[in-house]
Amino acid sequence: MSQITNTSRRNFLKTGAVLGSGLLISFTVPGAKKLGGAGSAMLGPQSGAAFAPNAYLHITADNQILVYLAHSEMGQGIWTTLSMLIAEELDVDVKKMVVQHGDAWKPYHHTSFGMQITGGSSTTWSEFDRYRKAGATARTLLVAAAAKKFGVSPSECKTADGVVTAGTNSATYGELASEAAALPAPGDVPLRDAKDWKYIGKSVKRLDTPAKINGTAKFGMDVQFPGMLTAAVLHAPVFGAKVKSVDAAKAKAIPGVKQVVQIPTGVAVLADNYWAAKKGCTALKVDWDLGSGVQVDSSSMTAQYKELAKKPGATAAKAGDVDSAMAKAVKTIEAEYTFPYLAHAPMEPLNVTIELNNGKCEIWCGTQMPGIDQEAAAKVLGLKPEQVRVNTVFLGGGFGRRGTPASDFVREAAEIIKASGKPLVKMVWAREDDVRGGFYRPAFLHNVKVGLNADGMPIAWKHTIVGQSIMDGTFFASMIKDGIDNASVEGVSDSPYLYAIPDRLVSLHSPKNEVPVLWWRSVGHTHTAMAMEATIDELAHAAGKDPLVYRQQLLKDHPRHLAALNLVAEKANWGKPLPEGRFRGIAVHESFLSFVAQVVEISLNTDGTIKVHKVINAIDCGLAVNPDGVKAQIESGINYGVSAALLGEITLEKGRVQQGNFNDYVVSRMFDTPAEIEVHIVDSSNKMGGVGEPGVPPVAPAIANAYFAATGKRLRDLPFNKAILKA
Repeated sequence: MSQITNTSRRNFLKTGAVLGSGLLISFTVPGAKKLGGAGSAMLGPQSGAAFAPNAYLHITADNQILVYLAHSEMGQGIWTTLSMLIAEELDVDVKKMVVQHGDAWKPYHHTSFGMQITGGSSTTWSEFDRYRKAGATARTLLVAAAAKKFGVSPSECKTADGVVTAGTNSATYGELASEAAALPAPGDVPLRDAKDWKYIGKSVKRLDTPAKINGTAKFGMDVQFPGMLTAAVLHAPVFGAKVKSVDAAKAKAIPGVKQVVQIPTGVAVLADNYWAAKKGCTALKVDWDLGSGVQVDSSSMTAQYKELAKKPGATAAKAGDVDSAMAKAVKTIEAEYTFPYLAHAPMEPLNVTIELNNGKCEIWCGTQMPGIDQEAAAKVLGLKPEQVRVNTVFLGGGFGRRGTPASDFVREAAEIIKASGKPLVKMVWAREDDVRGGFYRPAFLHNVKVGLNADGMPIAWKHTIVGQSIMDGTFFASMIKDGIDNASVEGVSDSPYLYAIPDRLVSLHSPKNEVPVLWWRSVGHTHTAMAMEATIDELAHAAGKDPLVYRQQLLKDHPRHLAALNLVAEKANWGKPLPEGRFRGIAVHESFLSFVAQVVEISLNTDGTIKVHKVINAIDCGLAVNPDGVKAQIESGINYGVSAALLGEITLEKGRVQQGNFNDYVVSRMFDTPAEIEVHIVDSSNKMGGVGEPGVPPVAPAIANAYFAATGKRLRDLPFNKAILKA
């Protein structure tokens, strides 16, 4: 299998020092936390050590500098950002570094989450110290080796571009690697002062771009091996349905089809190529036991949620006596918001290549949770985790879908190879499998009632949220406390607007059904930001105040919100006239430790639907390690948010998902996206936050608020353009 190579890190992990004639640095970070015990059942006993080994730096004798990532590159730019951190302290040219994904292995666990995961917009801040210390440790050892070789003190040595010099003496890092590896590891190493940074805080072009342009980058769909069979799966038409009987005669008669096997999630057809396998699936005759999932219906679900919202749920946040305060209000505002299921819809559909040979399994796939997938495959195949190797390739989009606690697509591939008895199989999902495959952003309903005083300021806030829990039924279930899945209420229960309101109540209902749900880019903030920021805009109008000024008053004790809000208002020329037919709306929201404000400019199409022309964005994410990368991610998040706000929707009738491909699960095309996007970064020394997701939440409310400015009507049901046409 020479087509794909991936140097094993497992021997590195065992030795932690020398590999051949090179220098290997394993590094740790103090204070690593476990996520409430989450994942312990999957990952085995957790160490009580104060340090959590994660990633490795390897310098070879031929002067290669290899960086192994504990996280997955899925377009968010960490291939570059993490390498910048090492290059900064190692004193090498970042463009000359060679980057690879790390194995599924405990030393690569996230410093906060206690498992190997790429998610929560956490990669850069979680690795900021650890990766810099890796570079600094390596440079300290290399300098010590050079000093010994040159017969001088380390203080006389200088480093630049991968070379140590002292007077007329010089040696490359590769020449010093073996000697450096033999030296005792230093204790805590000093890090460079910010004033001396060459890379951090400056824009660096992405290291993975050339490979993605010239076609050498390997995604899951690119994996090909001689003798490999391709599998397509006929999935159940209803979530939770089971196969009663299968007639595979016509499928087996299709040229190229080699085998048909039944698996827990449906029926798989294995063939010489994908199209033969896909045709085989179409030719299958399957009798299904549909089960209770057939009762799931979007219309009845919305009606059920509306009834639940009339009753108090589990308490997520409470202060004072909200009902008594509401009775004293001069004016009350009530609003109800509905949000549909949403598919992640990455451009690369799910796929897994799996080989089973002599009691060992090897997997190639794009995954956000390789360790969890390793455990899942091992369990299906009756192997130990160490007998399963997961090769993480580039991800053609993830947005949360490739980080599934259930490991559904990897588990399915393992079931196929187990049932077939074949040694090498590539499972490929069609777009319809992806759109109808579940693990959606849950459908939600928000019921909000706010009491205002004579000045139009909120004095009572009652907020009920209804929607499925994404943690329930997973190994994250221990995070649900007193009936509250924080992922359902984040952005409301901890909203800065509520802090100053003495009487408030936020409650949650978490109904259950057969539809599998999952985090989706920005998780709970996808709906809570809309409910909060659209309501705040409505309160500003009721108070007769400018939406910007009203927010500034409410957020006067929240400087980071204000910094983003004031910057975006300045850059958008808030308050100045717009061209005829253009209207603007504003929103500000904190998520993933970053603070984002947006001003959106829209117009109305002839049918009354919304056209977004411009989005101006300001973000306080603390230190922007790679400003160009920050801007790219915010631009991406804005387009993702526009797509969901205007177009995105998964609906079910009698348990069947009504959408199947991009013709009916519509995502933004070029003509739907803003012609202009401006991203401005707040100059901030505050705590670092994430950037992969925070650009999404403010988009929908800013659009809705702009629509109100255009029409005097409030949008409360998503997607907006469907709601407008339906009205």
